[in-house]
Amino acid sequence: MKIILFSRPSKNSSIELFGALIESIKARKIAFSVNDLAADWFIEQGGKGITKADSYSSMADVVTDDSIVLSYGGDGTLLSAVRHLEGRPTPILSINSGRLGFLAIASQDEVEKTLDELLCGNYTTERRTLLRVEGDIEDGLSFPLAFNEFSIQRQHMGMIGIKVEIDGRNVAGYWSDGVLVATPTGSTAYSLSAGGPILAPECNCMVLTPIAPHNLTMRPVVVPDSCRIRLTIESRDPYALAAIDNENFVIKDGASFTITRAKEEVFLIKPQNISFYEALKKKMMWGFDGRESKF
Repeated sequence: MKIILFSRPSKNSSIELFGALIESIKARKIAFSVNDLAADWFIEQGGKGITKADSYSSMADVVTDDSIVLSYGGDGTLLSAVRHLEGRPTPILSINSGRLGFLAIASQDEVEKTLDELLCGNYTTERRTLLRVEGDIEDGLSFPLAFNEFSIQRQHMGMIGIKVEIDGRNVAGYWSDGVLVATPTGSTAYSLSAGGPILAPECNCMVLTPIAPHNLTMRPVVVPDSCRIRLTIESRDPYALAAIDNENFVIKDGASFTITRAKEEVFLIKPQNISFYEALKKKMMWGFDGRESKF
């Protein structure tokens, strides 16, 4: 087994915790590589245990058949790791060193246990959907696949108009702050914040969620992922913003995009004793009662 470690250091990153992760991997004699951004940060901060020779600039150069990608950070780090994999079926494990980390199954204090379970093969992999986005995409955008969602949003204060078609049939024209198309995985991300439903990961569907629609009767719609969704900007504003997960670009009025389920998939590693519903309860504190009790 080889671990392809991927992280995005920030001002809140801990050199001590990252170093402890490196030492835990080395103590188990697991081969590993670290992305150059994280490796350079670690070395510059005085971290010990890795050298420049342990780093990589492209996952394509280091991924092997027995590799596991270990995403160390929050959900944004995982989204970036998926993009760097470029559709390869290499399984990904996410360890949360950030805040909520909904997609991160393991927490910082579970690193040792998680690595031991990896070595013992005591885990399962869960297939997750990707969306393919085609149309007026900015030149140079390297990975037109969305793990969470594809979104169109206003750039300035005014609302934007977005025409929505599903399988060639006109569904609606949204006057709103924007609209997004999310995977079941992305249903607990931006879509949830915009009032969309939570979808179980195994659902074969997509959710179309308006963002702050002017007409309050415009509600999220769940459709089969065999559909082709087409979004066209029809706005008074000459520009808007589009995003594939956490990668943004500017689009012009009249821009059009087609969203379909991609043939590529993401394979998330999770411990065998943790379910999607347990993660929901834990991360969203379902059933938590914050009231003081005399008992």
